[in-house]
Amino acid sequence: MIYSLKGKLTVKELGFAVIECGGVGYGCKTSYNTIASLGEVGSEAMLYTHLYVREDAVELFGFATQQELSCFRLLISVSGVGPKAAISILSDVTPEKFAFLVASGDSKSFTRTKGIGAKTAQRIVLELKDKISSESISGSVSGDAAAFAPSSAAPSDSVSEALEALMVLGYTQGETAPILGKLDPSMSTQDLIKETLRLLTAKNMR
Repeated sequence: MIYSLKGKLTVKELGFAVIECGGVGYGCKTSYNTIASLGEVGSEAMLYTHLYVREDAVELFGFATQQELSCFRLLISVSGVGPKAAISILSDVTPEKFAFLVASGDSKSFTRTKGIGAKTAQRIVLELKDKISSESISGSVSGDAAAFAPSSAAPSDSVSEALEALMVLGYTQGETAPILGKLDPSMSTQDLIKETLRLLTAKNMR
């Protein structure tokens, strides 16, 4: 398994990049957002990767962040959504925006991506919402109460569930726990996720 690549960027095109590591050039298909984040050809670059294997091809996909890689893996787990469609979606939306659309149930926005019809968009939201809510994260979240507001002896069930769901999407506890700790713990899990994603997006736009 190739987890990541770090080396000299030798090719940079729309949807494709080559990183040379130890004299070997690794070609990665990727999103426009990742391409835009890479430096000039000849500079050092790093991509988190996913090796996609099928009967007639072996393809390597690369992403600038772990969040984008996590979103890609979630997308290709949806029935009827292949790597090409996943890359197209992630070229149109950032990982934060993608997570927000899924959490808010906004399937219509996915249809703005070329090749994504209404039925596929609805399937993305339905299957990923379920996956996010049922996915188990290794380790106990409740044991990390210190990451939340000091007034809380322990995070509520909805806060813990929201934190787990955000970690499934590729966000770290360090990114999300401080925000969740400031929100009303009586809010529903879904509302906590949406508000945290909204605040993360606003923070990254500054």
